[in-house]
Amino acid sequence: MTSERECYVHVQIPGTLQTVPAALLAIEKLPDGTYVGRFRYGDRYLERANAVALDPFELPLDNRLREFTTLKGVPGAVRDASPDFWGRKVIEHRLHRAAGDLEEIDYMVHGPADGGGYLSFSSEIPLKPTARKFNRTHQLAALIQAAEDIEEGKAVPEYLLEELEPGTSMGGMRPKATIEDGERLWIGKFPSKDDPFSLQRVECATLKLARRAGIDAAHARIQVVGPHDVLMIERFDREYSPKGYFRQGMVSAMTMVGADESISSRPRWSYLLLADQLRRWSTKPNADRVELFRRMVFNAAVTNDDDHPRNHALVRAAKGWQLSPAYDIVPARRLSLEHRDLALTAGDHGRTASIFNLVSQCARFGLSPEEARKVIDAVVVVVNTWREVFEEEGVAAKDIEYIAPAFLPECFFRNEPPQPVEV
Repeated sequence: MTSERECYVHVQIPGTLQTVPAALLAIEKLPDGTYVGRFRYGDRYLERANAVALDPFELPLDNRLREFTTLKGVPGAVRDASPDFWGRKVIEHRLHRAAGDLEEIDYMVHGPADGGGYLSFSSEIPLKPTARKFNRTHQLAALIQAAEDIEEGKAVPEYLLEELEPGTSMGGMRPKATIEDGERLWIGKFPSKDDPFSLQRVECATLKLARRAGIDAAHARIQVVGPHDVLMIERFDREYSPKGYFRQGMVSAMTMVGADESISSRPRWSYLLLADQLRRWSTKPNADRVELFRRMVFNAAVTNDDDHPRNHALVRAAKGWQLSPAYDIVPARRLSLEHRDLALTAGDHGRTASIFNLVSQCARFGLSPEEARKVIDAVVVVVNTWREVFEEEGVAAKDIEYIAPAFLPECFFRNEPPQPVEV
């Protein structure tokens, strides 16, 4: 037997505080366990002068019924707005259900009212307004404890589950919650008991280092809560107004390059393909491609090998799509000095994180080899100051020494193709 579930997709129109129903998504589960999703915009939405396409290429504004078989039938631009790994754990805890008992639509309709981007989901129309207020910094201690309890499978009071919202798909797998402070919204990322070092301070310092290197990185700060450090990252998909927050759209690089998490999709995990897509998506493609190249170089220089396609995104304001600020940049301690890889293809030699490879396809980013090397040289000058920046951000001496092998390893400076291994 087959089964079908439906949910309504709502969008907050860019530049306004108005949220309207935009489309209906129906997902059918077939007897063999595969899924078919069917997406169609509503006629009334299509009649709006300010209607926006959720994906201008896969979901253009028309009345066609479109079918999707990847991502369990969910279009990529819609999946980008649903909860991430941590958010799903919160929802499972709240509903007292195991992961295998829930379908994608369950996670969507039980997700946060203020999730990533400008989309919301519901099982009925109209979308029920929420009176929920955002968390404040004075609530962080209780939220940290609730996050620890969820990780350990303990019961959490219902009121804390409401405050520990499911989060967004942009922000990794770590425990987190949205915090309002100073007329801004922040993602508060909490410590985990399994952390080998203070990931909060290291990530905060790395984002600061990235900004010094000329990268448009998300603004971050550390909030000390008793013995804990909470990393506060300003949400770049929100803009304050006295009557509420304007919401910007968001799509991941995974959606842009038409990929997913499967092994068969890995060939599309590529900075080169993403640069090509920026020429179609971005309102400032030339500047965004150079920015993407700079980020690729920085990730290689600090051994951020978690630069997968969900850790790159575009945001959509009223004027159109452009590269979002950089986020989720954390150096990885790797001991090999001979070879290191990025998560995405970077050049002629695949994912190799070396200067030779980074320059090999620089034309895809709109750069000549000479221009590319100038970008690399400028990034290296700044990354060489990483110890100073980390000390300024209060990273402990032991953590600095622990993470030191991540920065500017010998293999990064390799200026020739890798040599074949003799057998």
